Amino acid sequence: MPTFARNQWYVAAYSRELGRELFPRTILGEPIVFYRTESGDAVALADRCVHRRYPLSESRLEGDTIVCGYHGFTYDRAGSCVFVPGQSRIPRTARVASYPLVEQDSFVWVWIGDRDKADPTLVPRAPWLADPAYTTVSGMEPLRARYELLVDNLMDLSHETYLHGGYIGTPEVANTPITTEVDEENEIIYVSRHMADAECPSFYARSTGIEGRITRWQDIEYHPPCLYLLHSRIAPVGVLPNDDGTDPDAFHVEVVYAITPETEHSTHDFWAVARDFALDDQEVSDFLAESNRTVVLQDVRALDVLEQVIQSEPDGYQELSINIDTGGLAARRFLRRMAERAAPGALVRS
Repeated sequence: MPTFARNQWYVAAYSRELGRELFPRTILGEPIVFYRTESGDAVALADRCVHRRYPLSESRLEGDTIVCGYHGFTYDRAGSCVFVPGQSRIPRTARVASYPLVEQDSFVWVWIGDRDKADPTLVPRAPWLADPAYTTVSGMEPLRARYELLVDNLMDLSHETYLHGGYIGTPEVANTPITTEVDEENEIIYVSRHMADAECPSFYARSTGIEGRITRWQDIEYHPPCLYLLHSRIAPVGVLPNDDGTDPDAFHVEVVYAITPETEHSTHDFWAVARDFALDDQEVSDFLAESNRTVVLQDVRALDVLEQVIQSEPDGYQELSINIDTGGLAARRFLRRMAERAAPGALVRS
């Protein structure tokens, strides 16, 4: 069975990570080198010289071309070889793969799959990350576990109570039932948990200044395979949105994860927290960045352990799933369907 969903857009980096230095990153098992041209455009090429497989990321930029650091084969931004040493004729096959890119909402998205199927309009949005009405902190942590484990983790937030107590977890998260909606046509999963009267965790108490108990909403929106959105609403108990949909008395936090497989057993865990309050307060930004990174690292440690457990088990181990797993099980089904759909020789299914 195919492991990865190909013919999809994945987050490869934050825009701020790319510059005039050659930047390597492996996506879905494919080594890629990224850089910016002198005019600032982002470029992605296969990170292997066609001659003797030397990593182009270990080479050098010369203008907008990469000069291989081993034998000098030189490639333009499209991956075509424009110089080979010792001869004037350049072989027709002297080229490396180039990858379609889209820069949007502070992310660099890369298309992994057939180039002619890359549609930039299909890149999912996280507009808060580039919206001046929000202030964002963000980062990325490497995960030594398969990406499906991170999807499972994020689709079932009841684990916050037990794994993230003292940061974002309170008893109400695990004890409040969820509602799940699965959009089969657009392949989007929605999971909601609305807590009417909950303890305020330190993550929100210290950043918003709210004292006492709160109304806390968690609305997940997962766009497989890569983008996960958590719309978080925090307000004093009993404070609800107005009838017209405006919500001036609440605090809103948009938590974004980009879940990008590196290999079959490792993942790039991109995270961002955007808020619509205390926009210019650096202390709040520093607190949220440190706290969310701590939460992410707690997940990383747990999932790294779980990966080792799974790898040591015999095939056929049967899990037990319950109501809170509805969204996660739908995500597994979508990811499996996407992977099968992109497999060589696969029949396209609706």
